[in-house]
Formats: sequence, C-alpha cells, structure tokens
Amino acid sequence: MRWPFWRVAVAERSMEPSLRPGDWLLVRRAMRAGHPVRVRPGQIVVARHPAQPGLLLVKRVARWERGGWWLASDNREAATVDSRAFGGVPAALIEGRVLIRYRRARGDRVR
Repeated sequence: MRWPFWRVAVAERSMEPSLRPGDWLLVRRAMRAGHPVRVRPGQIVVARHPAQPGLLLVKRVARWERGGWWLASDNREAATVDSRAFGGVPAALIEGRVLIRYRRARGDRVR
C-alpha cells in the first residue's frame, strides 16, 4: 500500500490559465499500484507519457476512446505534448487526479 496523496509541481505552460508554472498540486492516487484511479471528463490528472514513462504530464481529461483516455492541454498554443501527439492514454498510466492547486509562498525554497 502507498500513501494516497502526492505533491506535484507544475513546470510548463500547457495548462494555463488553469495552472501556471510554479503552482503546486495535491494529487489523489490509487492506494495500490496497478489499480487505476477513477476519472471523469473535465478533471485534471497526472499521467505518464505513453512513449516515455519517466515523463509526467498534467492534463485535462477530455473523453474516453477505444485505447484510453484522451488528455488535452488547456493552452493549445503552448501545448505540444497531449493526446493530439500520442493518442489515447491507457487507464493504467493515469497516476492520479488533481484535488487542489496552491501556490507556494514567495519566501519558500524548494530543493
């Protein structure tokens, strides 16, 4: 069993204006590895890139298609890595669902 909450930092502009670089996300993930998180269209999720499993993506769930979830960026002008590039994402690659967004205080240091 693993801890169900995870803290993730937003690094890119693909989800602006909803999420900006420097925002932090509290993510709910499955209690047991291998058990997919339940998601619905409209929710923001953290997923692994289908071709590069070491790369985490923060995207909005658009719809279910044969082959997986269609994940979209809110900022299409800055978006280069979403389902338009790689297609549907299998449910097993969805790591978690974003619960809240917060910004760290200016004086906080992150290492």
